[in-house]
Amino acid sequence: MIRKFYFKIAMCCAMIWILILTGCSRDRTGAEKLTKLEYEETEKSKTEIYIESPETDTEPETDVFLPEPELVEADWSEYSDGLNGAAVIYDVSELRYTVYNRELALTQSSPCSTFKIISSLIALEQRIIPSEDSTRTWSGEVFWNEKWNRDIDFESSFRDSCVWYFRQVIDDIGQERMQEELYKLQYGNCDISDWEGRLNTNNNNRALTGFWIESSLAISPKEQTEVMERIFGTDSVYSEETQNRLRQVMLVTEQNQASASIYGKTGMGRANGSIDAWFTGFAEHGEKKVYFCVYLGKSDDENISSTAAKKIAIRLVTDYFKN
Repeated sequence: MIRKFYFKIAMCCAMIWILILTGCSRDRTGAEKLTKLEYEETEKSKTEIYIESPETDTEPETDVFLPEPELVEADWSEYSDGLNGAAVIYDVSELRYTVYNRELALTQSSPCSTFKIISSLIALEQRIIPSEDSTRTWSGEVFWNEKWNRDIDFESSFRDSCVWYFRQVIDDIGQERMQEELYKLQYGNCDISDWEGRLNTNNNNRALTGFWIESSLAISPKEQTEVMERIFGTDSVYSEETQNRLRQVMLVTEQNQASASIYGKTGMGRANGSIDAWFTGFAEHGEKKVYFCVYLGKSDDENISSTAAKKIAIRLVTDYFKN
């Protein structure tokens, strides 16, 4: 009898202990779930308490909303030599766009070879254009530009605007990655649907066509300056190495002793009897930097060229820093 009595007591104690352990386990699990569910609110409460504490001298961090840059129109007709065009200088330090021919400055057109800035940017960042040997082999096909009829490296192809080189580079980047990068840059209409450039009726050689040459992609002069600021501005997400290499190939050497350092890229094409001619980039003078774009077009004037756009831009930017 005694043994049975102690056995019953032992069994009861064991059952009570199991119930205690089970309850603790449930409480612990519930606490963990509660912690996960309420973590963000708890952290928020801690922050709010800290901010409201009268003992702290620091101001609470708040989102800073800078005012939108103003858009000021200017009469720069003296620089255009009678050519139909638009010009934009984006001065971030002054939070100001200065614009000549507002309507045309806000009108999107094909970027043509100015897009080599973007294809170079992406390819350099992704190591598609290597830092060492960037030479690509010429196919042997004879092109209209003699400078393209050879094996050519990145620096030469950029300066000589070699289309077949960058056609290969863009194919290596690929459509999906290109689309992502253009969305990130907010590049014009971001339309690369005509990947091969079949909308370009000027040329049916697929080595010399693409979405960026009188095809689906379009951008305005004002948007060009904004993209340049996203690449070379203080908030750029691109590596210093990539930016420096781009700066080297974009540097304008024929500046006639201009006090500012000017960097840019030309571009030119023709669609529906109208010419598109560009020069876009940025310029530095001391601590000051501005982003610019000169566009000549929406005209059949044969005097319109990317060379003319470049000359106008150099004069305009140089005088802007003087004022």
